[in-house]
Amino acid sequence: MITTYRGAAVHDGERLHPAADLHVEDGRVLAIGGALAADAVVELRGGILAPGLVDLQVNGGGGEMVDGATTAATLARICAVQARLGATGVLPTLITDTPAATAAVIAAGIAAARAGTQGFLGLHLEGPHLDPRRRGAHDTTLIRPMTGADLAGLIAAAHALPALLLTVAPESVTPAQVAALVHAGATVSLGHSDCTYAEAQAMLQAGASTVTHLFNAMSQLGNREPGLVGAALDGSAFAGLIADGIHVAPEVMRIALAAKSEAVFLVSDCMALAGSELTEFRLGGRRILRRDGRLTLEDGTLAGADLTLPQAIEVLVRRVRIAPERAIRMATSVPAACIGRSDGPGLLRPGDRADMVHLGEDGGLLAVWRGGEPVE
Repeated sequence: MITTYRGAAVHDGERLHPAADLHVEDGRVLAIGGALAADAVVELRGGILAPGLVDLQVNGGGGEMVDGATTAATLARICAVQARLGATGVLPTLITDTPAATAAVIAAGIAAARAGTQGFLGLHLEGPHLDPRRRGAHDTTLIRPMTGADLAGLIAAAHALPALLLTVAPESVTPAQVAALVHAGATVSLGHSDCTYAEAQAMLQAGASTVTHLFNAMSQLGNREPGLVGAALDGSAFAGLIADGIHVAPEVMRIALAAKSEAVFLVSDCMALAGSELTEFRLGGRRILRRDGRLTLEDGTLAGADLTLPQAIEVLVRRVRIAPERAIRMATSVPAACIGRSDGPGLLRPGDRADMVHLGEDGGLLAVWRGGEPVE
């Protein structure tokens, strides 16, 4: 059965095709453009039809958090919530926790992958190997250097998961550990660090390839010491960005995106409150409050973001004045490339699974499909 989606521009994850039809057959993209005999036509009435969005930093959703109690079923529910918010491919993310919690989440991730959980691309472990000076909302008592046992467990996880993204601070790992993780197939990201530019470069040369939530919880760009921000902007490393207009000022985002052409991608850094009407929850015994578009600890420290990727695209288009074509790349093909996925997530090419979002001209979410089926 062929379904034609008509009346919107089509973004294939890399470039925009104005006023093109997209044809889907049996849940996969058949063609972009051209006239085909369709069994059904979906009239979109403007906007942009784009690949399902890819979010590499999802701490939870629907009232559930990724933590030591997480199971494969938990991950499936979080992926389902995120799909309704536009992210049809996600890395559920565990922030700094105990070794037992880390092992439990890895086991849950392996089970979710074996079960073929829709939307599950792998795991992101943000900590515990960070710098306590740049802890943000992470629990200082759980932050620690990487040990040989940690390294062995992470290497095993990298072999077993479809993707494993690790956020580490140069202060808590060695170049040899980073190289071993990358060799095993993990993607190593630098973050929550007060490192110097030279220390960051040493880790990038060892194989680290991205930076976690650019500008937040890291050494800043100075006139004599570029810090981790400078290392991220001065080179080819990928960098995640929380584009809610709160974590990073729109003017700063504009400067960064002018300095770094194509390797910056959007992340939501959303918490359990995503996709729910909840106004607070508890994280490791601490209250997280939802107020005025912010998530904070009781002392005002930012604790993740109250954000979806379509909202982030809207901020980039309206407030940062980035072209929609680039903003959509930052939420589709760029994050997919960051974790080495060029086989479908974040792309709409012939043969790719028809995971799609219909966005308004400014990025607002209008509809979502997974495998050509509407997500309600």
